[in-house]
Amino acid sequence: MQTRSTTLRAAALCAALLASAGAHAAAKAEKELAPKPSVADVVKASKPAEWRPLDPDNTLYMDLPTGRVVIELAPAFAPNTAANIRALVRERYYDGLAIIRAQDGFVVQWGDPEADNEKPKPFKAATTVKAEFTAPLKSAGAFMRLKDGDVYAPQVGHVGGFPAARDPAKGETWIPHCYATVGVARDNGADTGNGSQLYTVIGHAPRHLDRNITVVGRVVWGMPLLTVAPRGTAAAGFYDKPEQRTPIASVRLAADVPQDQRSKLEVMRTDSASYQAVIEAQRNRGGPWTKVAAGHIDVCNAPIPVREVGL
Repeated sequence: MQTRSTTLRAAALCAALLASAGAHAAAKAEKELAPKPSVADVVKASKPAEWRPLDPDNTLYMDLPTGRVVIELAPAFAPNTAANIRALVRERYYDGLAIIRAQDGFVVQWGDPEADNEKPKPFKAATTVKAEFTAPLKSAGAFMRLKDGDVYAPQVGHVGGFPAARDPAKGETWIPHCYATVGVARDNGADTGNGSQLYTVIGHAPRHLDRNITVVGRVVWGMPLLTVAPRGTAAAGFYDKPEQRTPIASVRLAADVPQDQRSKLEVMRTDSASYQAVIEAQRNRGGPWTKVAAGHIDVCNAPIPVREVGL
């Protein structure tokens, strides 16, 4: 049997423990981040004028057995290469070619499997195009700068719907190698690429490639069709057996495809208020799941929303 004094001490200890637990819970609650709009919330609240249709003259449809990949060209950054790609498309060069490389965490590449052999597929477009690793600042368009820093460029942000990096001191701008970026494969010579072999980034942004390869645009729809490509077993992820390749049924300019067969897509304008809200939603995510807001964002981690319309 407990004495009265023992009972009182036990009660006091229990009360102290409860008080401590309550204080701890209160302190924890105070540290939790307040809920904030998510990217999905921003997209839902956006206005029609904050979206733009894709330019049919600069939109490619690459049709695979599993579906359609939509690529938006960026002629402001690589005008000559984009023009040569359009020429290749219009002579149907890519039809019947294949995905020839899938290197894990890096890129998926497509083109002519016989390009380096005795019987490459012929074409009338230019065989080489002068490298367009950067573009003049003024030619790219209005620059929406991110306040966040970058280790690869003095400034980063967005231009005309594309992530962009630039060096004002040199008067140069370029598209960084973010996920879904489309670039031109080349040999050692800077001017050895012409767009007949293209690749897209499927892994962590390989920013060391910036200003070393001509970037011609980005995949805006259908990336999952490329990221699931079986990884190549030969050097650099190339396929060493024909049956490993994914055939390309066709590549067309949207402008050459009947209206009823076009993909109905809109891209959020990167100069819109809603896109700035998208960036902030990524930079400073709210609770309750997020416990620590990053407070910063990488240019390659600032998603540009794309949506289907008219369905």
